[in-house]
Amino acid sequence: MFVELHMIQSFAPSNLNRDDTNNPKDCEFGGVRRARISSQCIKRAIRTSPVFAETTEVSIGTRTKRLLGRLREPLVEAGKSVAEATEVLTHFVPLYASKLADKDDKDDEVKKTAVLLYIGDEELDHIAEALLQEWDTLSDKKTMQKLARRLVKEHKCKTSAPDIALFGRMLAEKPVLNLDAACQVAHAISTHPVSMEMDFYTAVDDLAPDEETGAGMMGVTGFNSACFYRYARIDWRQLVANLNDDLMLAKRTVEGFLQASVAAVPTGKQNAFAAHNPPDFLLAVVREDGMGWSMTNAFEKPVRARRASGLVGPSVEAMDAYWGRLAHVYGIDTLAAVAALPLTRDVSLSHLDDARCEDLEKWVAAITTALPGEENA
Repeated sequence: MFVELHMIQSFAPSNLNRDDTNNPKDCEFGGVRRARISSQCIKRAIRTSPVFAETTEVSIGTRTKRLLGRLREPLVEAGKSVAEATEVLTHFVPLYASKLADKDDKDDEVKKTAVLLYIGDEELDHIAEALLQEWDTLSDKKTMQKLARRLVKEHKCKTSAPDIALFGRMLAEKPVLNLDAACQVAHAISTHPVSMEMDFYTAVDDLAPDEETGAGMMGVTGFNSACFYRYARIDWRQLVANLNDDLMLAKRTVEGFLQASVAAVPTGKQNAFAAHNPPDFLLAVVREDGMGWSMTNAFEKPVRARRASGLVGPSVEAMDAYWGRLAHVYGIDTLAAVAALPLTRDVSLSHLDDARCEDLEKWVAAITTALPGEENA
């Protein structure tokens, strides 16, 4: 069983996701240049959106190189000295997850791991509790190795953090802690050609003498405005497995993902552009087979604005028409639920009109109620 999410979202002039030159990311598709927002950027916006943790009722995971410092806090709170806690963790962390970096920032009190680690609060608490229980024997190297192996085994192939269950985890040094992602997120691309634009700006020195002319500072910022197509896909069974077969948490995770996908907007250059534009069209599907339907190819031929139409309407119509073709060719027998939510009532839907929902709450409910619960697991 799979959940698929399709969104049309138009952003005002902005620079939401920058490349190494500080310009908005882009790509070529259908023979023309498109605006682009990377999947990594979208996933972070979703997992850090407050509505995600509020809906799942579980804290999101921590991605950090500062695992040693994070684990030291509960050990010190339990009465261990900073020095002895640091000493124990300096030996334990490489056995559990990752070697420590050879070079450390001089400002850091403790060493960082060589790579970013992604771990949930429940796992962190479990590690700290286990260390405290074995504290008096941790001076023995074999005992510490045995403890690390036991914790790795207990944390294998599962997590308590919904965002880690969705987006997965990869540790080259400790493959046993790898977690297959239950969610695939596509790079969002514009449904139409986009040209880069530049904003030349100046800043005034408020204390400059009256006779002095000119700006105190000047610079250039790249930006664009675009109507994006966004796509994501959740493998329901993988999600349930990642969450240790907790069906209710898995359903809340899907609900949180849907809610956060709507609410989350990348934060890049928002103080300068304030492009807080909610999605204009939402489509979600629950399907019972493994064939995914990304509708990116609905826009392989770039959408063009018609007279007084803008780009949102033609983009929604193009997606609706492509859905109709997919449904006709491949059939819809395996679809358990289809829910569409246009922001405006006057949008023209030829193939998805029967799937219209009145509001966001009903749209989310149409999808989550189609997922298995404890009564029909």
